[in-house]
Amino acid sequence: MTFKHRLLTIGKYALMACGAIYLVQLAIPLATSWWPTDNDQPRYLFAAVTQGSLETIVSSTGTLAALETVEIGTQVSGTIARIEADYNDHVRKGQVLAVLDQALFSAQVREAEANVTKARATLAQAEDEYRRNRPLFEKGFLSAQEFLPVSTGVDTARAALAATEASLARAQTNLAYTVIRSPIDGTVIKRSVEAGQTVAASLNTPTLFLIARDLTSMQIEADVDESDIGQIRDGQAVRFTVQSYPEKTFHGKVSQIRLQPRTISNVVNYTVLIDAINDEGLLLPGMTATIDFVIKRVEKALLVPNAALRFQPPEGTGAALDGGVENEDSGRVFIVGAGGALQALAVNKGETDGDRTAVSGEDLREGLEVVSGLRPEAKPTRTNFFSFLRPQRPGGASSR
Repeated sequence: MTFKHRLLTIGKYALMACGAIYLVQLAIPLATSWWPTDNDQPRYLFAAVTQGSLETIVSSTGTLAALETVEIGTQVSGTIARIEADYNDHVRKGQVLAVLDQALFSAQVREAEANVTKARATLAQAEDEYRRNRPLFEKGFLSAQEFLPVSTGVDTARAALAATEASLARAQTNLAYTVIRSPIDGTVIKRSVEAGQTVAASLNTPTLFLIARDLTSMQIEADVDESDIGQIRDGQAVRFTVQSYPEKTFHGKVSQIRLQPRTISNVVNYTVLIDAINDEGLLLPGMTATIDFVIKRVEKALLVPNAALRFQPPEGTGAALDGGVENEDSGRVFIVGAGGALQALAVNKGETDGDRTAVSGEDLREGLEVVSGLRPEAKPTRTNFFSFLRPQRPGGASSR
């Protein structure tokens, strides 16, 4: 055989090998599409059935405030002579908080006292004149017209005395108003004046101090929108947190639901008052509270994630869907049964917190693994005709 014939023979066999490889490459996708097997099952996500308590809550935010506050003002105008109380001071009822300059008011009292003394003297003179002229009038030595000024002079003097006494009382009262006293026992949480400052009492009394009666009891004003207000009741348990102590949970209860609506960002809201105990003194007026109203609480319930109740098996998995008909109060969860097939279990649904739901059913137990979804990479696949070439796992186990 010549060299030329050998080259032709080698080329022919090379072309035949390339053709065979090409045919194999065309056959693999066809074989993969038409020959199914059970080696590649969908890989599921699982969640365990747990037992515990479940709460249905409504969340809101509110502002802490003292249970009772009193604004202390002044009824007279003047200059602050001295300040006797400062921020955070604990004061008793009647304790002096501030004193206004009393010079002008003391002068007014002395003037009023002088006017009273003058009026009393005038009355005494009028009464004396009346006593002297009355016998003359009775004996006819004085006419009625002549005696009339004498008798009316006594009444006029008495009226003048009463007016000056009233002026004296007013001046003494204004002098007393220059001493600002606390009307309650409490804590000074705001002071708006300094010594030397002039305050003017007019139609709106200026606020000098703000006193909280008792900071061991606090109140929260929470805004609850109209979609949730129907679930709030007087005496309802509440828990809340504040930003200063994010890991600490405080407790309270609803004390009042105000009927006056408020529109905030086009949403109708109602103000709910919450009483809270502040024995540790950690809560301060003005803090923002994140509130959870406990609507319902279920104890020792079997709980499953809501994802497990929403799970629908993909087509072609051979899932047994004989778990009953779903409605508002019933549903089903899936478990992996014998041979890797999905099996549906009928359940009765109870309360939910948005993430978990309380369920009951004959076949449910704590620790049971139910399907909650498919892994992102897992898809129902068809088997490659050449799957026998793949290495098998020890024991023939297949991955979930």
